[in-house]
Amino acid sequence: MLKRPLLSLVLGMIAAALLAACTGGAEATPTPTKTPLAAAQALPATATLAPAAAQPSTQEQATPGPAVPTNTPATAVEKVARVTADQLNIRSTPSLDGTVVKLANQGQIFTVLAVSDDGQWVHLAEQGTALGWGAAEFLAVEERVAQNPGDSPATPTQGASAPQQTPATTGNFPPATMSSPDYGAQVFIWWREEIRDRDLGLMRDGGFNWIKQTFAWETIEGAGKGQYNWTIADQVVSHASESGLKVLARLSSDPQLQNFWAGKPPANADHFADFAFAVASRYNCQPGAVGCIQAFQVWNEPNLGREWGFNRPNPAQYVEFLRKAYAAIKRGNPNAIVISAGMAPTGDNNDTAMPDDIFYDQMYQAMGGNSNGYFDMLGVHGAGYAAPPELDPQEAVNNPQYGGYRFFAFRHVEDIRRIMEKYGDTNKKIVLLEFGWTFDSVNPAYKWHGADAGIDMFKQADYLKRAYQYAAQNWPWVGLMNLITMPNLDWLADGNPEDEEQYWWAIMEPSPINALRWRPAYIELCIYLNSLEGQSCKYDPNK
Repeated sequence: MLKRPLLSLVLGMIAAALLAACTGGAEATPTPTKTPLAAAQALPATATLAPAAAQPSTQEQATPGPAVPTNTPATAVEKVARVTADQLNIRSTPSLDGTVVKLANQGQIFTVLAVSDDGQWVHLAEQGTALGWGAAEFLAVEERVAQNPGDSPATPTQGASAPQQTPATTGNFPPATMSSPDYGAQVFIWWREEIRDRDLGLMRDGGFNWIKQTFAWETIEGAGKGQYNWTIADQVVSHASESGLKVLARLSSDPQLQNFWAGKPPANADHFADFAFAVASRYNCQPGAVGCIQAFQVWNEPNLGREWGFNRPNPAQYVEFLRKAYAAIKRGNPNAIVISAGMAPTGDNNDTAMPDDIFYDQMYQAMGGNSNGYFDMLGVHGAGYAAPPELDPQEAVNNPQYGGYRFFAFRHVEDIRRIMEKYGDTNKKIVLLEFGWTFDSVNPAYKWHGADAGIDMFKQADYLKRAYQYAAQNWPWVGLMNLITMPNLDWLADGNPEDEEQYWWAIMEPSPINALRWRPAYIELCIYLNSLEGQSCKYDPNK
C-alpha cells in the first residue's frame, strides 16, 4: 500500500506536471446530476437498516446536453433498411409465397421504397433499382442523407434530429469474453465530450478492460416509438472501441421520469425489448458496425419499487421483462453477454423494497429453476459498507459497528452464489455490476459507513485492491467486477461536489480537461492491475 506522505507529495507533483502538459478546453454546459431532493429526504440515517434509497446511484441524468448544431443548407433525407438477421430472403411480393429474388446478409443496407399496408413488409431497392420485399421484423429502418450518384456511402441515422455523423470503425473489436475476475469501472462520458477520450485513456492506462456506461432509454428513443437519436451513443461506443476497451451498457431509464411515451415497468416490457434490439443490432461487433457493445445489463435494481414503476417489487414480472429483453438482444447480436440487473442490498420487505436474496430466489422459482433464455450471467451489487472486503457476513450480523445485516459485507455476494448453486446454475458467472467503498463525511445516509467508520481515501484504495485480490483467490465463478466509480465532471456544476454522494465513491477527483486530480484509489489500482500483466503504471509515484 502507498505511504500517505509520499503519495500526497507525488500526487501533487504529477498533477502539476500534467496540468502544464495538457491543453485547455472549453467546458460544455454543465448537466446537473444532484440527488433529487425527494430521494434525499427519504433516506433514514440509521446504521442498522439498509435504506432502500441509500444505495449508490450511478445513472447519468437524462437532462439533454448542448444542442447539436445543424447545417444551414437543406439536406435531402431518405429512408434505408439495415438487415438485422443473419440472412434475409428478399421476395418478389410482400408475402411468404413470393419468389426469393435475393439473399441479403446481416448489416446490408437498402433503400426503402415503401412499406406494406399491414406494416409487415418493406419494399427494398439497391443502387436505384427495386429488388423486392423483406420482412419488417428483420429490418431496422433508419434515415440517412440522400446520396447523389458517385457520392460515398452516407451514414445511416434515425430519429427526428439532424443527420448524424457516424464514426468509421475497422471492425477489429475486443471479444465478448470475461476473465475471472475481470476489471472495469462505471464511467460518465455521455454528456462530456471534452473529457471522453481522456477518461477512456485513464481506464486503459489504469489496467481496466471494461467500462460500464448508462445508455438511458429516454436519451436515445425519447421522441417516440422508433425515433432514435444515435448521435451521442455512436460517439461513446466508437471511441470506447477505438480505445480497446470493452463496453457494458446499462439499459434502463430514469425512474423519476414523467410522461415518457413508453410508460413504466412492467407494462413497457415489449417497448423496452424493441429498444434493446435496436441498440444491440446497431453495435453488434460485426465488421462495418458503428462500434461494439460486448455486454448488456437489463434494467437496474427492480427489487426497489421506485425502479419498478413505483409498483411493489415482483420477481416474476422482472423475469418476464428479462426474458423479452434477452431474446431481443440475442437477435440483434447473438454473441453479446446478457446480464440481469443488480439488486439493491436492503433489509426492507414491503411495497417499496424486497431483500436481494429473496428476490433472486424468487427469480429462479419464476424461471422454473433454469436461467437459460433469461441471462448469461447474474448481475449482483456488492458495496462493502463499513467492513473490510474479507469480513465474513456473519460478523456483520454479530458486530453492530458493521450494520447488523449480512448484506453490509462485501462477501454477501457469496450468499447470492449459494442461491445459484441451490438451483444448479453453477456454470454461469456472477458479474459485480457495482461495488466499492465510500469515505463520505457529509451525507448522513452514507457517512456512517464512510468517514464515521474510519474509512478515508487511503483505506478506500486498500479495500478496493484487496477486494480484487480476494475474488482472484476465492471466487472462480466471478466475471467482471465493476467498481464505482470514475468521476463525473458535472459534480462540480454548483461549486460544491461534496453534497453529491457519488463524489465520495469515486477513485479520482472530478477533473477538468486541463487537470488531473488524483486520489489514492486510482494510483493503487493502476499499480496493481498493471502488475498483473507484467507492466508498470505510468502514474506510479514510486517509479
